[in-house]
Amino acid sequence: MCQLFIGAAPELWDSRTKSLRIDGVATSIRMEEFFWQVLEEIAQRDAMTVNQLITRLYFEAIDAGHDMGNFTSFLRVCCARFLALAADGEIRRSDTSPLSEVDAPRLLQREAERRNTRPRATTREEAKRLN
Repeated sequence: MCQLFIGAAPELWDSRTKSLRIDGVATSIRMEEFFWQVLEEIAQRDAMTVNQLITRLYFEAIDAGHDMGNFTSFLRVCCARFLALAADGEIRRSDTSPLSEVDAPRLLQREAERRNTRPRATTREEAKRLN
């Protein structure tokens, strides 16, 4: 199992810093190359640069009332969600249609339904009691 992860190109976990302005404020974001590549893929789908995508994500998250105290973590989770949605068949990575055209409320509803029907993981303590 670990070979799937440790066999990946080491460049993917090299950190890279990108400087940009959000609402006129200069900021720097440091993430692993892997996440920059995923952000690039997401940005291209909506005909944006990575800087434009990051700025849009920031403002939409603020408008939704989210605390952006750890914005870099938020960006990593955005990347992971994009890949998870593709893995779940909700979107296709090979598709070039903009993500802005995805019916987000409907997709989020399907996700919630799957979460509610998925069996709960058994903790080690529960497993011991069952045996």
